[in-house]
Amino acid sequence: MPELPEVETVRRTLIELVAGKKIKSVTVRLPRIIQRPAVPEQFEDALVGMTIETVERRGKFLRIVMDGLVLVSHLRMEGRYGLFQSEEPIELHTHVLFHFEDGTDLRYKDVRQFGTMHLFTPGTEFELPPLNKLGLEPLEPDFTRDVLFAKLARRLAKIKPLLLNQEYVVGLGNIYVDEALFQAGIHPERTASSLAAGEWDKLHAAICSTLGKAVEAGGSSIKSYVNGQGEMGMFQHQLLVYGRKDEPCHTCGEAIEKFVVGGRGTHICPSCQKAPGQAGKQSTG
Repeated sequence: MPELPEVETVRRTLIELVAGKKIKSVTVRLPRIIQRPAVPEQFEDALVGMTIETVERRGKFLRIVMDGLVLVSHLRMEGRYGLFQSEEPIELHTHVLFHFEDGTDLRYKDVRQFGTMHLFTPGTEFELPPLNKLGLEPLEPDFTRDVLFAKLARRLAKIKPLLLNQEYVVGLGNIYVDEALFQAGIHPERTASSLAAGEWDKLHAAICSTLGKAVEAGGSSIKSYVNGQGEMGMFQHQLLVYGRKDEPCHTCGEAIEKFVVGGRGTHICPSCQKAPGQAGKQSTG
């Protein structure tokens, strides 16, 4: 699934591709992609004549902002956008096509068919699902160590599932949680309430650093991810633990281990990230 760095990269490329384009018509080929309005034909009709002003992001969601409507799009597992000439053949698994007046199409392709699109009048998208319950934005200036601490520090749940919960911190998926926890030296099965003050400093810094570097690299192409211009991300070449089971840790040489935490495959260095009970007595001051 595309995580924050991948969605941010798609956002940036889409601005280059479609900002200023006016929609002539829309074709929905798979109705269940359209979650709002309930009738896909209403979705198609509402977008006719709309001009795309910009593309923004909230967590893992894209916000395609037009001069009268906002389209909220989630790529889910394998959704992707691409710009094509209208006369080009339509690829298999292309489910929604936005036909522009200049003779180009923005096409949404989704092999797994899990992606979603919601249409709103501007501003109302933050009051209703799917955006109304999203948590902290880790790339925004107000994402401070103290804000993260206040949000999570008293919780008794394991730190990895908490970081994956989009109602607390948005955009973090399996790859970047594993990477951030490794950089912070925190075992994913530690409870949030067990982390010491200094560990919250390290975790906050690791989240910001990991996501920042991933955005600079265009995200991680682990499976099928490409940006809006068909280009792969390159951050997978910088991963320190994720996908490196049995390979040596770059810090200490210990073999990277993989196991399940909260139903998700999880990668750690058992030497750099001490398991609960091995990390010593912790305080939450």
